[in-house]
Amino acid sequence: MSDLINEHDGADARSRILEAASALVAKGGIAALTTRAVAAAASVQAPTLYRLFGDKSGLLDAVAEHGLATYVARKLQTEPQPDPVQNLCEAWHDYVAFGLANPAVFAIMNDIGRAGPPSPAALAGIAVLRERVGRIARVGCLRVAEDRAVALIHAVGTGTVSTLLSTPKKERDAQLSLLALKGILAVILNERAAASHDSAASLAIGLRAHLDEATALSPGERLLMGELLERLTH
Repeated sequence: MSDLINEHDGADARSRILEAASALVAKGGIAALTTRAVAAAASVQAPTLYRLFGDKSGLLDAVAEHGLATYVARKLQTEPQPDPVQNLCEAWHDYVAFGLANPAVFAIMNDIGRAGPPSPAALAGIAVLRERVGRIARVGCLRVAEDRAVALIHAVGTGTVSTLLSTPKKERDAQLSLLALKGILAVILNERAAASHDSAASLAIGLRAHLDEATALSPGERLLMGELLERLTH
């Protein structure tokens, strides 16, 4: 019985800490997140913070995950577009809106000088982006390889939000995000009436996206086919 109570208390303490830490970060940025401030706001002792999150870096990652999960949960209530390109465009606008509305969380997710692997929140965001790009590849509309498309979109998206955040609100270019998106789409998407080389590359990218489903081929044959299709994408 005591174990159940302790488990419940731990979950409750974690929730209070995340809410308190998120509020502090939203109000005063990352610098406002101190052990003393969080412990006081969440009505817990400092050792509880270390037990649940390890250190400040772990708490920051949890705050970013919490903020992203809350935002994504609201977005999941809307039906996705059947057009994968339109879905990607909506994801872009959502990402920019999230970054502008949550600058501190965005900073945690995209800590360029971070030692070690990316934050869990950043990895979750990239996973969603990879799924969106994969859908475009599967319908044969991608001009470049999937990994390159994901890297380009992530780099330009992060740069766009960072640029807007570093610019005073009254001086921000309202068209910057849209122009950046159009530039990315022009690079990664093909046209149905494109030149034969681009059409072959797009078909190869689309086929490669379905390669794991080709159960009629042996693992070795799929590997060889993947290498051949990869050549056609360049």
